Amino acid sequence: MNYLKFDKEQLINLEYSLDKEVLRSNRAGSYMSTTLNGCNTRKYHGLLVSPIQNFGGEKHVLLSSLDETVIQNNAEFNLGIHRYKGGAYEPKGHKYIRNVEFNRIPKITYRVGGVILSKERLLVEKEETVLIRYTLEDAHTPTKLRFKPFLAFRNIHQLSKANMFANSKFNKAKHGISIKLYEGYPELFMQFSKKPEFIPVPDWYYNIEYLEELKRGYEYLEDLFVPGYFEIPINKGESIVFAAGLNETKTVSLKQRFTKEVNKRPGRDTFLTSLDNAAEQFIMHKQNETDIIAGFPWYESITRQTFISLPGLCISLNDAYNCRQILDTYIKYLKGGFFPDHIHSPKPVYHSADSSLWFIWAVQQYFKQNPQPNEVWKKYGKAIEEILEGYKKPTSNHIHLTREGLIYAQKENTALTWMDSYVDGKPVVQRAGFPVEVNALWFNALCFSIDLADLAGHYNFVEKWKSWVEKAGKAFLNTFLNQDHEHLADVVNNGIADWSVRPNMVIAAAMDYSPLSTEQKKSLLSVAKKKLLTSRGLRSLSPDHLRYKGIVDGGPREREMAMHQGAVHPWLIQFFAEGYLKIHKKGGLPFVKQIMENFEDDITEHCIGTMAEIYDGNPPHKARGAISMAWSVAGVVQATHLVENYKE
Repeated sequence: MNYLKFDKEQLINLEYSLDKEVLRSNRAGSYMSTTLNGCNTRKYHGLLVSPIQNFGGEKHVLLSSLDETVIQNNAEFNLGIHRYKGGAYEPKGHKYIRNVEFNRIPKITYRVGGVILSKERLLVEKEETVLIRYTLEDAHTPTKLRFKPFLAFRNIHQLSKANMFANSKFNKAKHGISIKLYEGYPELFMQFSKKPEFIPVPDWYYNIEYLEELKRGYEYLEDLFVPGYFEIPINKGESIVFAAGLNETKTVSLKQRFTKEVNKRPGRDTFLTSLDNAAEQFIMHKQNETDIIAGFPWYESITRQTFISLPGLCISLNDAYNCRQILDTYIKYLKGGFFPDHIHSPKPVYHSADSSLWFIWAVQQYFKQNPQPNEVWKKYGKAIEEILEGYKKPTSNHIHLTREGLIYAQKENTALTWMDSYVDGKPVVQRAGFPVEVNALWFNALCFSIDLADLAGHYNFVEKWKSWVEKAGKAFLNTFLNQDHEHLADVVNNGIADWSVRPNMVIAAAMDYSPLSTEQKKSLLSVAKKKLLTSRGLRSLSPDHLRYKGIVDGGPREREMAMHQGAVHPWLIQFFAEGYLKIHKKGGLPFVKQIMENFEDDITEHCIGTMAEIYDGNPPHKARGAISMAWSVAGVVQATHLVENYKE
């Protein structure tokens, strides 16, 4: 059964299919991405995009696309599609698409006269190889397939231009060729399960236009190199597998290899299994470390987002092993109680006031699933102690614990919380002082750490920190509550409170340990429900605020201005759902269930089967930013599992 369905009549409509994108990863840093009809609309699109070690492990587009042509009775029907400068599409292979299915992997079916040809694509797990299986479902006369590879060999953030330095020479490989356009790159092997004929016709294709880059205000024209084309006869009922990768493959086993890889993939027959499938795409295994890619196509790992994503991606998927592996990976980078913003950065910076607290929160969620205090404290107790001490006796003066028991964070022209968009080198939302969610996380971290240590028999730790709980709780209430407001202040600095309605207070309502009363939580959630809640998550700012920006559009500056001034962030929904159900119990289940059902419409609208980074604050809440974001998927998965558990 295919849960992800599309209007067959609309598949040949460019407006319908160009907005829908496809993404797969190999769990090792590589990915494959394009649109539903195969026309690349971003410079980040490609059939094989891989990290190249010679270039610092940054991702590079190697194989941009592969044009297929059906040849019958000397008539040629090109199934490829490219957009050229000025919006001209050539060829127009999308007009032959008759069906698209998404179960374990995507499958596109083309019809050309009496020919029915299907195409299925996947990435080999933990290997830089893309496999494409073509099956001739029906044909009445002898049929031949032609394949024309479009090569880029460039960084994902750049564009290729025709030049005299590209090496057009190729080497023969078993049932194919290998080619390396520039020095420093590995060879790209292109091979088939059946011996083809390769006709070398090296040529540049000029001014391929990327529509999404044009809209986003970036350079959008590219020249791609085509070394020639392959031709292979194919019989009715026969399948041919194409492989493109950084290592030569055994062509005799390509068909079996494709089938084996397909069987590894989970099915996508419900909303939740579709998101489970998407969640797996973000887990990355690399050099004895396990990490989470923050989002595709342009993000690497981001420490804060890793910890926030961890419960949804791993714990809700019953993947305790990867959860431990990721936590263990990050502990190695803990320094003075703080984590670097990006663990793989050659010059690490420590600009996060809350990442360490999110780490403790992630351990807390892991403990809920694996309630073994001695084991959990043995693995993570030392890191927890270092974190608490790090705030108490900070190595830097911009993040520290005050005598009153709250966390203060301020650094000029630097964003220290998750609201970290910048314009002209300055944060759009500075939030200097006492941020509400940071201090909610601090109170929660204190209480959980003390309880865990107590259960594990580490009473010296309990005695050392227990006096801070009452102090922090009292200071939290005095700082963020005011009888003239029904919600919490977002940030307080020098006694001046910012009463903008933002979603950060919702995190405070969702924590297992909170100084807030039930009525106080109920009040702030009511405000959040009225002003922030949408069908795609929570707005970053209430629409009645003067600085609210409801559309994330325009150039880089305009988009950054809207990122935390109105854009909807799906990851926050898990905290609204959890806070709401803690207050209303099963009585709140129908409402939360309805909220989560609203998300089902989105997974066939933007990037198939996954959630985008952000959405417009204004209806209809169009998807924006990265096409697939780890904490967006994780938040929706976590909230959906929460509803399922209540139902059970």
